[in-house]
Amino acid sequence: MPYLALDTSTEYLSLALTTPGGIVARQWHVGQRHAERTLPELETLLAETGIARGELEGIAYGMGPGSFTGLRIGCGIAQGLAFGLGVKLVGISTLAALAAGCDAPRVYACLDARMNQVYAAAFEQVNGDWREVTAAVVSDPQAVPLPEGEGWIGVGSGFAAHGDALAQRLGAQLGTMLPDHFPQARDLLRLALPVFERGDALAPEDAPLVYLRDKVALKTSERLKP
Repeated sequence: MPYLALDTSTEYLSLALTTPGGIVARQWHVGQRHAERTLPELETLLAETGIARGELEGIAYGMGPGSFTGLRIGCGIAQGLAFGLGVKLVGISTLAALAAGCDAPRVYACLDARMNQVYAAAFEQVNGDWREVTAAVVSDPQAVPLPEGEGWIGVGSGFAAHGDALAQRLGAQLGTMLPDHFPQARDLLRLALPVFERGDALAPEDAPLVYLRDKVALKTSERLKP
């Protein structure tokens, strides 16, 4: 039963498919060209794997947080495909996908939110399952939630943009930082498959997005404020 996952929440486009031989995934750095690249790259991936679009049983997508425009493009494409194919959707947190992409028991997932802020959440892996231990927030790097304990692996573009501030805030609780990691469709799909199996997928019109903040851009006066 082929399932598709896609993520367009960052400057990367990431696609993944379940196949008889396992999950096949591809990713490209596309900047802001998700709208023009996603469907052509999907058709190429389907051709490579020998899967027809009509065989897809369900679609998972990165529901955020992340780039507002990227999230809307990804969700819109997932909805359009799902409507056309008569299948359901599963939205997966991009921060959860970041955590699932790490071989570590404790992950502090953090994406650059622009405007000198980050999206952040902490996850623990227990018996192979991921548990969110601090809820996702949008925050100044100096004020992100502090998880209990030590040995947290800092993952994501938030650490690339605000590594020093986050390291100071998290202190001894933070171990290694992996700032180059980004949410990948492969990990979205792994998290989504149990949801499909439980029958908890949603109709396309009910597909949610998680922005965490409503404001997209700062006014000039706010950008210049010390």
